[in-house]
Amino acid sequence: MTVAALRLPPPAAAPSGRARLVGAAAHRCSPREAFGWWCSQLLLTRSGRTRTTAAAAYPKMARPPILSVALPSDTGRVLSIQSHTVQLLGFDVDPINSVQFSNHTGYPTFRGQVLNGKQLWDLIEGLEENQLLHYTHLLTGYIGSVSFLDTVLQVVEKLRSVNPDLVYVCDPVLGDEGKLYVPQELISVYQQKVVPVASMLTPNQFEVELLTGLRITSEEDGLTACNTLHSAGPQKVVITSALIEGKLLLIGSHKKTEEQQPEQFKIEIPKIPAYFTGTGDLTTALLLGWSNKYPDSLEKAAELAVSSLQALLKRTVEDYKMAGFDPSTSSLEIRLIQSQDEIRNPTVTCKAVKYGS
Repeated sequence: MTVAALRLPPPAAAPSGRARLVGAAAHRCSPREAFGWWCSQLLLTRSGRTRTTAAAAYPKMARPPILSVALPSDTGRVLSIQSHTVQLLGFDVDPINSVQFSNHTGYPTFRGQVLNGKQLWDLIEGLEENQLLHYTHLLTGYIGSVSFLDTVLQVVEKLRSVNPDLVYVCDPVLGDEGKLYVPQELISVYQQKVVPVASMLTPNQFEVELLTGLRITSEEDGLTACNTLHSAGPQKVVITSALIEGKLLLIGSHKKTEEQQPEQFKIEIPKIPAYFTGTGDLTTALLLGWSNKYPDSLEKAAELAVSSLQALLKRTVEDYKMAGFDPSTSSLEIRLIQSQDEIRNPTVTCKAVKYGS
């Protein structure tokens, strides 16, 4: 969930890294993904012991119901190939970690593995074999190759064959501040195949320019870009960060029906003089969570997401200062665990202003 969407460029001489709520990498990952994975492990650690199949271990026992399906939560069930933050907002989350790294790639070195498309599909088939493919939401983030992105598109199709109402929230991680994090050929795949099947799209300023071919130098440009994306598919578009005339803005747009004009708004984001790792994944996850609670009010969801993130970032800066470290001198790891209250019950400090009102 990202609102001061400050993304680190990949480190020199090393592949970059990102993580989950559906976002994966084939060869390279941005820092945001790797951090998303790392945070997810801190938020909810699950046992990873190897097991025999249930049939082999308990051949005579009746098959138990899938409680997340039989007794669904009020929020829903998310297949996540990226980060676990929405678990704090009450979702049942099945994580598929697109990377398993020792640490995020903002550090000088890292070790680990990257999931490929074949391995991802193998996991999906395992879920299908056990009738576990009924999800209310799919969330994706960084994807580092065309082949992996093609597999993710197959996942979208498969999940919608089970639940046609699946909400697909896509953070189209392509780059930031004029720098690509991914191969050039992914842009056209996003434009032609991913955008049309997404329910909500959460690009930053650079990414929305790549997706639409429009330069965003004014608020009007941002609204035009949102309308362009609406015409291609998604009902909800959130430009998570756009620097326009010296102001950092979130610009949101919700086209509720084909006949209606989209409801559009902006939120001015307070600038914090520091650089953070992981804000992108966090913003998108927060937008998913709050827009599920307020499906007809994207501006309300965005207010809660931005306010939550701002409180978390301020806590992060304060804690680094308390430790005697100048937070303006390096990229900071956000204080996710220590900010659970701000994630669950944020105080709205950043208000949306509607356009045309």
